[in-house]
Amino acid sequence: MVIFVLYLSTILNLFSSLPITTSETLPPYTPTDYFLLNCGSSSNSTSLDGRRWEGDSISKFSPRNIHSVSSSSEASEQDPSLSQVPYMTARIFDQQSKFTYSFPVSCGPKFLRLYFYPTSYSNRDITKSFFSVIANNFTLLSNFNAYLSISASNPSKTYLVKEFIIDVQNNQSLDITFIPSPSSYAFINGLEVVSMPNNLYISRNQYISTVTLIDNPNMPFYFQMNPFALETLYRLNVGGVLVSNVDDTGMFRVWDQDEDYIYGAALGTMPHQLNVSIKYTIDTPPYTAPEVVYSTSRTMGEDANVNLQYNLTWIFPVDAGFFYLVRLHFCETEIEFTHVNQRVFSIFIYNQTAENQEDVIAQSGGSEIPVHKDYVVLVPKKTQARQDLWLALHPYRSRGKFSGPQYEDAILNGVEIFKLNQSDGNLASMVGPTSSAPENKMRLLMRHKNRLSPFMMAIGFLIGALLALLSYMSTGKNVSTLPLNLCRYFSIMDIKVATQNFDHQLVIGAGRFGNVYKGYIDGGSTVVAIKRLNPLSKQGTRGFWTKIHMLSKLHHANLVALIGYCNDQDEMILVYEYVARGTLYSHLYETENPVLTWKQCIHICISTAHGLNYLHTGVKDTIIHHNVNPTNILLDERLLAKVSNLCLSKLDPTSMSQSHFNTLVKGGFEYMDLEYYHRQKLTEKSDVWPALMPDLPKEQVNLTQWAKNYHSGTLAEIINPCLRGEIASECLHKFGEIADCCIRDREIDRPAMKDVVWALQLAHQVQDNAEKDMDNVNRVEVGIEDDGFLGFDTSGTKAIPSTSHGHIEGNAWEA
Repeated sequence: MVIFVLYLSTILNLFSSLPITTSETLPPYTPTDYFLLNCGSSSNSTSLDGRRWEGDSISKFSPRNIHSVSSSSEASEQDPSLSQVPYMTARIFDQQSKFTYSFPVSCGPKFLRLYFYPTSYSNRDITKSFFSVIANNFTLLSNFNAYLSISASNPSKTYLVKEFIIDVQNNQSLDITFIPSPSSYAFINGLEVVSMPNNLYISRNQYISTVTLIDNPNMPFYFQMNPFALETLYRLNVGGVLVSNVDDTGMFRVWDQDEDYIYGAALGTMPHQLNVSIKYTIDTPPYTAPEVVYSTSRTMGEDANVNLQYNLTWIFPVDAGFFYLVRLHFCETEIEFTHVNQRVFSIFIYNQTAENQEDVIAQSGGSEIPVHKDYVVLVPKKTQARQDLWLALHPYRSRGKFSGPQYEDAILNGVEIFKLNQSDGNLASMVGPTSSAPENKMRLLMRHKNRLSPFMMAIGFLIGALLALLSYMSTGKNVSTLPLNLCRYFSIMDIKVATQNFDHQLVIGAGRFGNVYKGYIDGGSTVVAIKRLNPLSKQGTRGFWTKIHMLSKLHHANLVALIGYCNDQDEMILVYEYVARGTLYSHLYETENPVLTWKQCIHICISTAHGLNYLHTGVKDTIIHHNVNPTNILLDERLLAKVSNLCLSKLDPTSMSQSHFNTLVKGGFEYMDLEYYHRQKLTEKSDVWPALMPDLPKEQVNLTQWAKNYHSGTLAEIINPCLRGEIASECLHKFGEIADCCIRDREIDRPAMKDVVWALQLAHQVQDNAEKDMDNVNRVEVGIEDDGFLGFDTSGTKAIPSTSHGHIEGNAWEA
């Protein structure tokens, strides 16, 4: 009888919660379980989208002792863009005990959505709210901070919705437990539970699988986890508008726009056809995705020559150490595409080939018929806890006697990406708060920045100045005499806030001088790299201040900038600009990064040379880096090179009156100036020696041996196979000529860095001219001496990998 009453209550709750609708607008799916809980509220209320929410203070789904183990609170402020329900009230859990909501549900997968509006509640510090969430033995969140999570979102948001899929089995109950971290508190604004079709994302039939495992595309992937849990990371209406929850197919999913995730400026086109009638099928029923998702799309454009030169690419930051389910939605609706072999393209996921030849018409059976393809990919644990999952499309080109597709183009209508639980039931990030947007576009949110009046800002500056003065008077040593416009002072408290008290999971580098942390300053609006000097190192106080005085005067686009420092409580810390794409070394020798194109390699060499030339000629006293190698060259979002690790540089004490230093240089032998090696004399030409670094395996990096290939005429034989087809022979010859000059034994025979810059720019121009000359030439597969390029195929198209793709493995380009 009790079970009957509970299910009767569930049915009544379902009908009272559904938005008001007519028979003509009924969604394709009606959930059997549907709960909306407005946490912190003692009454029922309706949100702006027309849905009815139950107050958790009076709900039977809340624990009986709710008022003794928790409290309700109203938000200290209301963001005008937010609905009052469920965001203006919150349930607060202060005690170090578990708090559990329990929902009676039928068997099968359920959507669980957690609503957070991180602001001040009852004068609590929202930045100190850390907690974990467990649902039916699945760990959904661990040591989670909602404020830090939305601070890293782009586009900027003031709220957060975390969506999970929980498979409920025989117990027929969905229990959501909140556990505050030590000395912290938890909060929640709203809870939503919605059932879904059993086989929407994961089939329960272990003998039937339509999912492709990226590592082995010929082997179907079977979900062995029983039960299972997923976290929704991304759901995009590609090429279309945002689809709100009430415009979904009955499960209240939100489909975001995709532009914020596209790599670079290669946006393609967004064709839109009027009067499209989507023809759903048994394999793709109407509840799979809304019609607007299948009737809008993003394609590459009408110019075949342009399309062949790039990939249509999206970037999705994800946590390492998990499997991911990637669902791609396709539907041909343009009137030109009605037959097979018209638009065929390759799909690359996480730098691997998912599909060599995808033909939507062949897959669906006709125009306006939607299909979806599912793939599972493992993102293994690496040194970085967060990695980019690349999704790239490229036109397929056939070879041989068979005719190729009619159009060189690709299409995508929608994408969904889910994180799969680990074997122990864990779904939580290993690094705490995560971002829901690409890191290469991330702009951290400073919540109150635009609300401060000029008067308030002036008061803030005065208070800050007063505190700095008091700090100086109390310590006598913490504030440098450096001009404020040259270098910024940070207190140790500033640094601890920026690094979450030196959280080891934020470490992005380490060396003999100490750890480097990724940090957030200015209320989270700026990402920085924070180097904490090890007190046991030989750096010393004098070297610390010398470094600050020297680096604070350097301002060049191709040098990593020093932002500020901290000398507080016996800590010596340097704050640098954060360079998003990491070291050049990781792009040359680590396969998870995209392959650098020849043009990108030249640009990196040019920008590196610009930075070194500035050190040699652009400052009052010549600075010699003398440790130029791929680990000390960083790449920003545009792959612009920035020379780093200037802490090892030596300032020429007498400018040009002393042409060399007698000092010990630490660095790899393969990048060492041989004249210095023999004579221990350091000059500007010591930086010229390793200015050009070939893209070779580490064990083969020997610049002298590399140059011999130039003299023997076999330079083309050591080129990375991925670059064949890109390099004009005259450009390669010029590049080899520059390298040969740079590594001559006597420093007097080597060019100055300014001459290296000029020569590299000339090589770049040679490459550009060669490509322009070849644009209108029918190319065939001949040697370098015949056509001036390294390797053309018989299709008459130069095999140039994209400048915006993930690393393409195996035979991805052989088609």
